[in-house]
Amino acid sequence: MKNINQLARSNVLNMHPYSSARDESGGIQGIFLDANENPFGNNNRYPDPYQRELKQKLSELKNVDAEKIFVGNGSDEIIDHIYRVFCNPGKDKVMFFSPTFGMYQVAAELNDVEVIDIPLTSDFQINTEEIKKYITDENLKVIVICTPNNPTGNVMNPKDIDYILDNFNGIVAVDEAYIEFTDQRSYIDKINRYPHLVIFQTLSKAWGIAGVRIGMAYANPEIIQLLNKVKHPYNISALNQKAAIEALNQDSEFEKRKSIILEEKKKLRSALEKLSIVTKIYPSDTNFLLVEFSHVDQVFTQLIQKGIIVRDQSSKIKDSLRITVGTPEENLTLINSLQTLNDTL
Repeated sequence: MKNINQLARSNVLNMHPYSSARDESGGIQGIFLDANENPFGNNNRYPDPYQRELKQKLSELKNVDAEKIFVGNGSDEIIDHIYRVFCNPGKDKVMFFSPTFGMYQVAAELNDVEVIDIPLTSDFQINTEEIKKYITDENLKVIVICTPNNPTGNVMNPKDIDYILDNFNGIVAVDEAYIEFTDQRSYIDKINRYPHLVIFQTLSKAWGIAGVRIGMAYANPEIIQLLNKVKHPYNISALNQKAAIEALNQDSEFEKRKSIILEEKKKLRSALEKLSIVTKIYPSDTNFLLVEFSHVDQVFTQLIQKGIIVRDQSSKIKDSLRITVGTPEENLTLINSLQTLNDTL
């Protein structure tokens, strides 16, 4: 495959990134008179622009060198930066597999990058035969794979991902936002084998701090250095770095909550299977269920009227709602409301 610098945009390679005061001091602690900060207050200092303490914690948790970790303001920032680094506007292309996470499309449109959108098969898997038509296109720079996939909820066949990694010369981004909810192994283990592989993960789902906006990219150091080039100087606030470290230190609470969510998913599925308005429940390796309903518009509207907000996915997958697993009390309220609707529709 091409080396990473051959894949990156020439202007990104040639640019001189903004150098913050903290960059130039080399992280030394002392009397800070370099960044025109107010000397008073509790949050008066700029945060560590490279989130060293947080990356060290992630390094220990994931058994990945800190130099192979990029921290973004949610995965959305990382998706945008991958396109920005590797795709020339108005020329290059990205590929993903629909239905999938909508930000891949939004980021492509924002960066003026052409999209090759390949529909998933009937069982929501990657159609490798379709990929073969495009995989040698010199302008195809990035392929994004979401596994477990949103909104379908299933993991992708590892053989199909391996095929792409073995045959595509561009960047392969594997989005593992829901990886903690499944037994499937993370592709982080394959970073050393595949220098063009980037893994997206997040603290928004299983770790339960979506409001803190912490996404992570794991990749070889050359890719991480390029992402650092284009990021905003202080993209993660000191408050958010602290909150992320606190969450990661509560691993026993993390396991407890994850266990409750997975058990509640089983109960929720069982209750939904008993409703005649439910026509199909798709397999799920995530913290949500994709459910097909008869009278889906009425179900969605009446749930909203009861203050129960689910996600309508009917434009992507026929007559379907995506239902996130809530607390036991929230799930019970949902089921009771659906049982009432079931008796009236």
